[in-house]
Amino acid sequence: MNNLTRMNLTLAAVILGGSLLLGGCNKQGSAPAPAPAAPPEVGVLTIQPQRAVLTTELPGRVAPHLVAEVRPQVGGIIQQRLFTEGSDVKAGQVLYQIDPAIYRAAFASARAALSRAEANLVPARLKAERFRELVTIKAVSQQDFDDASAALLQAEADVESARAAVENARINLDYTSVKAPISGRIGRSSVTTGALVKASQDATLATIQQLDPVYVDVTQSTADLLRLRQSLASGLLKNGGTNQAQVRLLLEDGTAYAQAGTLKFSEVTVDQSTGSVTLRNLFPNPEQLLLPGMFVRAVLEEGVDEQAILVPQRGVTRNPAGNAMAMVVGNEEKVEPRMIKVARTVGDSWLVSEGLKAGDRVILEGIQKARPGTVVKAVPFGAPPSGGVPAVAPAK
Repeated sequence: MNNLTRMNLTLAAVILGGSLLLGGCNKQGSAPAPAPAAPPEVGVLTIQPQRAVLTTELPGRVAPHLVAEVRPQVGGIIQQRLFTEGSDVKAGQVLYQIDPAIYRAAFASARAALSRAEANLVPARLKAERFRELVTIKAVSQQDFDDASAALLQAEADVESARAAVENARINLDYTSVKAPISGRIGRSSVTTGALVKASQDATLATIQQLDPVYVDVTQSTADLLRLRQSLASGLLKNGGTNQAQVRLLLEDGTAYAQAGTLKFSEVTVDQSTGSVTLRNLFPNPEQLLLPGMFVRAVLEEGVDEQAILVPQRGVTRNPAGNAMAMVVGNEEKVEPRMIKVARTVGDSWLVSEGLKAGDRVILEGIQKARPGTVVKAVPFGAPPSGGVPAVAPAK
């Protein structure tokens, strides 16, 4: 191959390489620019005022409706115990029998004294009647008539005194049968047959408690009580429309008591050591599940807020100062931090008193992507995302 041929081949190779290089540059320069990123999706809840029944949960203790301590009213030896410990007794049922021998004898003696006084009354009355006629004709002196009249009055007084003694002896004899003053469940007996008891002694023979219905006494701070009254007075809250507030009960194991109770009484004196007042509630207890001294939690209905603003707790955060705040999607679809005031919890939501209004869209899901001032795509909370994968349902 001669030199001219080599030069022609070299020139062709250079031209072909340049063409390929220019072609690659044209292809790279013609690639389209990347599309802008779509705004992040956030799940929002549109605020709508709703009716909310406000309740408060307070600790308390069960107390019997009636309590009677059985004590003897006469002294003597216990002959019999006529009840079973832990059983239900009726009012008037005989519980103990005290030896009645001396009281029966005293009753008989009092009746005999009454008969003697009534016998002495007859001649005294006849004598006074005769002297009343004789004194008019001056057959007896006025002094004799006065003495006869006084003797009649004394005889009548002796009869009345004897009758009172008979009644007293009868009562004492009746007291030898110690009876139940109320109906209820009786506890253990502190004495046995053969024990000596005294009238009105300090030690009780037994205790009877009425367990259907029962009281549940709970304590509430005066601050909460004042807040409740101010809310009712301002119209923010309304009562439930009934004369007596309804109360529900939670037992020690957390289960709900089947029967509803009513608020019956509020203490008028504040306990200075705790700054609280006592609320007394009445509960039916047909199965006697509630026992005196049992610890329970009472859920009291305080009132009704007809225009409550409720926000799920997951939509409320706290700033470094500890103030409550919520992220809201504004008119330009931008995230706005909103300072709010929360009054209390209602179920799993916060009751908002200031900072939110009807129509506000509060971010509940995707808060980590919702930076203040950024544009977001608001979708209803719980709706499936744009990719078609179902969103996680809110916990209930």
